[in-house]
Amino acid sequence: MDRRLTVLFAVAAGVAIGNLYWAQPLLDLIARSLGASPTSAGWLITSTQVGYAVGVLLIVPLGDVVDRRRLVPGMLLCSAVALVCCAVAPTIGVLLAATALLGLTTVAGQILTPLAGDLAPPARRGQVVGVVGSGILTGILTARTVSGLVAGTTGWRTIYAAAAVVVVLLAVVLFRVLPPLTPKARLPYPALLASVATVALRDRAVRWTLLLGALGFAVFAMFWTALTFRLSAPPFGYSPMVIGLFGLAGLAGVLAGQRGGRLHDRGWSLPAQGAAWLLALLSFVLIGLAGDSVPLLVVAILALDVALQTSSLLNRARLFDVTDEARSRINTAFVVTNFVGGALGSAAATTLWSAGGWPAVTAAGMACSGVALAVWAAGRRGALEVAPS
Repeated sequence: MDRRLTVLFAVAAGVAIGNLYWAQPLLDLIARSLGASPTSAGWLITSTQVGYAVGVLLIVPLGDVVDRRRLVPGMLLCSAVALVCCAVAPTIGVLLAATALLGLTTVAGQILTPLAGDLAPPARRGQVVGVVGSGILTGILTARTVSGLVAGTTGWRTIYAAAAVVVVLLAVVLFRVLPPLTPKARLPYPALLASVATVALRDRAVRWTLLLGALGFAVFAMFWTALTFRLSAPPFGYSPMVIGLFGLAGLAGVLAGQRGGRLHDRGWSLPAQGAAWLLALLSFVLIGLAGDSVPLLVVAILALDVALQTSSLLNRARLFDVTDEARSRINTAFVVTNFVGGALGSAAATTLWSAGGWPAVTAAGMACSGVALAVWAAGRRGALEVAPS
């Protein structure tokens, strides 16, 4: 797992996950193009996310029982087909089906991440997983910006067609550079799926780490969902394009994630986890004090993103130390619990905003960060400790 292969994994994982987010800034444009209502276009996001959740559950565990040299390029090619279907969709109904298929097939990034953990030497596993995880984060953050820029000049269909070409090229490159990889386990497919829960529940450190991961994604989703309401309302009244630029502050989390991986390799994973959640708590305090000050809000966003992304990547690196045989299944459990946490956080944001506005969201962020700190404090000398595999 040299530097070039690590960067290739990060790019491929980022491009794959970015496929989930092309439509987000384009909903109004797509609705007008296909003669659909904004409500119908909004379902494009839901269909993609639901498809992705199903794909993670049904496909990612296969990384433990099949040759990933074939599985990863194969999934990339399947997502390229789905991207082409999106590009040529004549109606909103066809596009909804195509985006669901896209979500189902665009799971290559979640197969590559545990593969990176397998190929990396134990002394550098945290660093490598951090780089690949940072690639995923970069893909999420940049997909919306790239999509808006391309669609604004050449139309929304172009972004899907261009993404299909890029994905095919990555599939070819990965097939050429990856060696044949012997499956780590032999299980019938139904038993493989059932074993995801078994792997997640049998180890106390995994259970506690999954809880911290779900809390982190709940806070992340709650904050960013509510921030859209905050920035579009008085006194700011920003346009969607300007609001999207705030997301670029999350690129600080990319660098933080790589640093977090190095801390894990040095044996400082749990202390760094506690520091990350303390920083998250202080970030919400600053958010509460910022008022209408944009500079203070941006500083708080930077700090919060560094905290949450560092926590997430430390969680994943520790989970990959639990076992050599089931990293894909552990990653499946990690992504699914994060998905559940994110869904609950998004729903909470809407409720909190309606009930108490920005102060309610800020208070909930402080409370969740405090709970996470309590979990860390209770488990740092026992339940959260992982014996390296």
